[in-house]
Amino acid sequence: MSEELQQEIDTKIERVTALLKEGGHAALLIRRNENLAWITAGSLSRRVRLPSDLNVASILVTKDGKRFYLTTNNEAARLAAEDFTGLGFEPVVYPWYSAGIEDALAKHAGTGSIVCDAAYGDKTVVDLTPLRTPLLDIELKRYRLLGRQVAEIASHLVHKLKPGMSEHQMNSMTAAALWAERIEPSVLLMAVDERILKFKHAVGHGQTLLNFGMLNLCARRDGLCISITRFMHFGPMPQHLVDAFHAAAQVNAALLAATKAGATGGDLFHVAQKAYKAAGFAGEEEHHHQGGPCGYVERDWVAAPFGKQAIVNAQAFAWNPSIRGGKVEDTVLLKDGKVELLTPTPELPQVKTTAGGKEFISAGVLLR
Repeated sequence: MSEELQQEIDTKIERVTALLKEGGHAALLIRRNENLAWITAGSLSRRVRLPSDLNVASILVTKDGKRFYLTTNNEAARLAAEDFTGLGFEPVVYPWYSAGIEDALAKHAGTGSIVCDAAYGDKTVVDLTPLRTPLLDIELKRYRLLGRQVAEIASHLVHKLKPGMSEHQMNSMTAAALWAERIEPSVLLMAVDERILKFKHAVGHGQTLLNFGMLNLCARRDGLCISITRFMHFGPMPQHLVDAFHAAAQVNAALLAATKAGATGGDLFHVAQKAYKAAGFAGEEEHHHQGGPCGYVERDWVAAPFGKQAIVNAQAFAWNPSIRGGKVEDTVLLKDGKVELLTPTPELPQVKTTAGGKEFISAGVLLR
């Protein structure tokens, strides 16, 4: 393992031990996939059962920094050879049919309370979301590469849409293109025509593309998540869609301009609320959430009227303002006061808008 990777893991262990010492706990049991991927620098990000929140291994970190991974005998060889090699975690292996986690906790956790990031027995559940930020420089490198690759795939695919293609086919070709680059699709919301206008989350239902197609996806690699949406339209768009996309771009610019360290979820919600009103679509924020910070899950939280969560430096965001078929969704990074677009598609149409004295670029609609 490289020195940079070892330093990343050590830094994250330090964040955990600080949490334990502050709370007076002996150890933390980590079971959720997003936290396992985070603390192993993306190594433990592959899943046996894709829809599960839990992995086939758990990680135990004690207040003095000792680190173990706990797993069953039928998974141990693969994990040792492919996921934990050189990471500095000590294996604790038990028979698949036994209560091995309890034995491991009794032996290795030390004296005192044990907390967990997921419901488990009588353990107190702790939220590790705050520990996952700020993102480290090495994580930002992975994030930038992933964002570019997902954006390139989305751009390529939106050019391939054609009349007669079903939403299921759109899902299939998107998933195949992502998996070919070792990128796991986590959200596939491909939709066409009237379903785009009617439903905010238009899960593919098999309808056939006539004029208006949407590629709406989230994808992850090494635990990090990217969100992006792109559209195409055969022939000129009706004026109501032109207006909706322009207004969504205005709201997007307002949200990006307000994405600053210290701003809260409530602050961002009210920014969107005012922007919708200024764009002529007052109350549109009531119909769907506007997005929020992301990282090792698609959204760590979403901006809500009374949200107290605060933005920090080196944090990623995916805002998704939408208006009656018009939508903007990209993944960006806030770093040292600047908002960086992680999913650029300059080869596709762009909408330029200004907010807070700055110009922002939102994705437009590919016309064919």
